[in-house]
Amino acid sequence: MAKNIVPSDAKLEITQIKSIIGGNQSQRDVVRSLGLKRIGQTVVRSADPVTVGMVNKVPHLLKVEEAK
Repeated sequence: MAKNIVPSDAKLEITQIKSIIGGNQSQRDVVRSLGLKRIGQTVVRSADPVTVGMVNKVPHLLKVEEAK
């Protein structure tokens, strides 16, 4: 699970680990706007304040690691 991430110059690998079914609409919108469509899908995003805010809103649905 994602812990509270802080903005930095790093890249983040964000993986959806749980379904958005049953979540409220704003949580669904956040996951979709990160570019995730299915469980197990991974995207790489910069750790800017916008992305970090979205990740911190739905930490229970995502796994976040620093990209290599």
